[in-house]
Amino acid sequence: MSQRGHFRVSVTKDDLVFSSAHFITYAGHRCEGLHGHNYRARVTVDGALDPADRLVFDFLELKRIMRRLCRDIDHLVLLPTQSQRISVVEDGGAVRVSVDGAPRYVFPRRDCALLPVPNTTVEMLAELLATRLRAELEALGARGLTAIEMEIEENVGQSATYRMEL
Repeated sequence: MSQRGHFRVSVTKDDLVFSSAHFITYAGHRCEGLHGHNYRARVTVDGALDPADRLVFDFLELKRIMRRLCRDIDHLVLLPTQSQRISVVEDGGAVRVSVDGAPRYVFPRRDCALLPVPNTTVEMLAELLATRLRAELEALGARGLTAIEMEIEENVGQSATYRMEL
């Protein structure tokens, strides 16, 4: 039997969430103040059916991984380490943050997630979580997957999606 379609599985649950603080910079010299969101993650994985199990990927395993990825940044201040304008410096048990060279914040290190992104926009968070999920899937030896799509919602009706072809 020849099939022309393809398969995808999606997971979004009430526990695939993280509550975090952040601020972002904009073109020019604009920088918003520190604030927080109750983010929600939705992930879709495209791929071929496993011939033995007849599934793309195990829902239980996908939820387990996503819960951990969300938990890793839950209740933390999200800080970009690759920004041209935001400097994030670890100083003992503290993190010192400056914007355009001017001191702005000092946080306890344990309250921060230092993220390898240029800005903590919802777009960059979607790409970061997709990249981290891909690494987890590769470590598990997942086969036959063709794409990961990560949607991060920062507010009801306000989200960004990143699609990664594998």
